[in-house]
Amino acid sequence: MDVELIIKVAGVGMIVAVLCQVLSRAGRDDHATLLSISGIVIILLIIVEKIGDLIGALRGVFGL
Repeated sequence: MDVELIIKVAGVGMIVAVLCQVLSRAGRDDHATLLSISGIVIILLIIVEKIGDLIGALRGVFGL
């Protein structure tokens, strides 16, 4: 597993968590919810790219 990928996911997660706490304390719970959903989408986009690379490698190994 690539260390860079883990650091990216952890970084996005920490930034989103801190900003959600700030927004919740400011009384903007709706914005905090939207921010957490957008953070999940960003992480999923990063991971989907890596899963696509994995599937391509598997196709190459098995000749599909």
